Parts: sequence; structure tokens; C-alpha cells
Amino acid sequence: MLRPVVVGLDGSRESLAAADWAAREALRRGAPLRLVHAWEAMGKEPSTLPELDAPRHWARRILRDAMDRLDERYPQVHLSSEQLARPPVDALVAAAEEAELLVLGSRAFSGVGGFLAGSVALATVARLTRPAVLVRADETPAGEREPATGGVAPERGPYREVVVGVDTDHRCHDVLAFAYESAALRSAPLRVVHAWRPPGALGPGAEDLIGQEDAEQAVTSLLRPWGERFPEVEVRVQVQNGRPAELLLHTARDACLLVVGRRIRPARLGTHTGPVAHAALHHVRCPVAVVPHE
Repeated sequence: MLRPVVVGLDGSRESLAAADWAAREALRRGAPLRLVHAWEAMGKEPSTLPELDAPRHWARRILRDAMDRLDERYPQVHLSSEQLARPPVDALVAAAEEAELLVLGSRAFSGVGGFLAGSVALATVARLTRPAVLVRADETPAGEREPATGGVAPERGPYREVVVGVDTDHRCHDVLAFAYESAALRSAPLRVVHAWRPPGALGPGAEDLIGQEDAEQAVTSLLRPWGERFPEVEVRVQVQNGRPAELLLHTARDACLLVVGRRIRPARLGTHTGPVAHAALHHVRCPVAVVPHE
């Protein structure tokens, strides 16, 4: 049985853009799409006081309007919706456990920061064991594609690159699996980015050349089984000396999707997104997939 793509809605422009992206992803995957809206109810039954029942009415309207909008735009997608009467983060984490991936709207970085009603999306991503994709309000079908040429409609042209960041010091099976599958579903090139840093004692010169060669060999070895599994995916390897977050932010400027990993830490260390994922979620304009891994 296919897991659904799940999208969390809160009525914002960001969450509506996320719902559109999630519908297109469900089409690419041949999966159903489930819309959820979480709210903390006063009780299971409707209140006799209109002011107390307003959140329940608003929740129903958010889901109903989104269902109508998506049904008109993507009639091929099997849609379902559900109100979740529990705290948003808990509800979204639970919904994601049964999903192929969770899609959320994300706001652009500001001095205050925050995503999806403040910190809900960040807190959710930090607790997930399934992939999550965060989508900006200005994301459109045409934005996923290369600029139109030769009379081709913008939403019908080839996809831009899928970009994935890899760390050869840690297992990243789930991250690469998601990235290769995403590229294959789009018939898009996959750019694999690895940033390496020399030991502090090394200066410029021969040591840097050795470090570059070692890093390239490590990435080649890491990707070999994936090339055999996805021979149809065009892979572009980018290995550079630099900081991972800075390199990914620069490379993902023209991507249709950025894939980053998030290490699952023991509970005693608390939930976190990690510095690279945190930077990507705040600053990258394209959709960002965060894939948990051991």
C-alpha cells in the first residue's frame, strides 16, 4: 500500500504553496495526497458558544477550500483531508510517521525567524524520522523548470537540477536514496555537493591537492552503488574546499530541490536540525528536503 504525501495546512500563503507542491509530488510518485490541519480543540463536541467554536469552523474552512482548489488543479490526485485536534507539532510528527514525506510551508528568514506559525515547522522537522520538504510561498510549477526556450511552456520544460549535500564521514544512505529518486522522478540532473576542509595545521600547496583528491575518491566510492541503481540519472559531482552550508546555499540558487541530511541524535541530546539543514531552511529559496538518517 502506497504511503501518502502529507501536507500540513494553516491557511497561509506558504502552506497553500506547499499544498500545490505536494500535489505535484504526489502525481510524480503516483501516491495519494492527505491534507491535515492541526488545532488544539476545547473538546470533542462543538460548543454552543460561537466564539469558542470558531477555531473548529476555521479548520474546516481551511481544509475545504484547499481540497476544492487542489481538486480543480490536480484532478488526477486522490485527495483526503483530516482535522487533527491536538498540538500542531505532535499532530504533524504523528501524521508524518505514516507518510512517504511531509510537506510544510516555510517563511523567508527574518530577524525574528520562524516557520509556519512561528517555530512549528522547525520543531516538527527536528523530531521527524521521515523526510520533510519545506516550500516557500512564491514556489510555482514554472520555478521548478529551466527557462523556456523554443516556444516550450515554462511549466513543461526540463526540470532544474536536484542538489544534494553529502558528508563522506557519515552514513547517508537515506539522503542519497531520496535525492536519486527525486532526480529520477523528474528526469532531472543530480548535483552531488561535498565540502571538505583541511586540518588546521595544513597550509596551501601540495597538501590541498592531496585533500582534494582524497575527497573526490571518497565521493566516487560513495556514489558507485547509486549509479548502478539509477543509471538513468545524470550525476554532476562538485567537490570543493569550503564550508558545507555556504557551498550548498550558493549551489542551490538555481535548483528545483535541495536535499540535506539531518542526523538522528539520542534523545538525551535533544531535538535539532543541524547547522547545514538550519542554514538551508532559513536561506534557500527552492524547496528544501530534510532527510533524517543515522
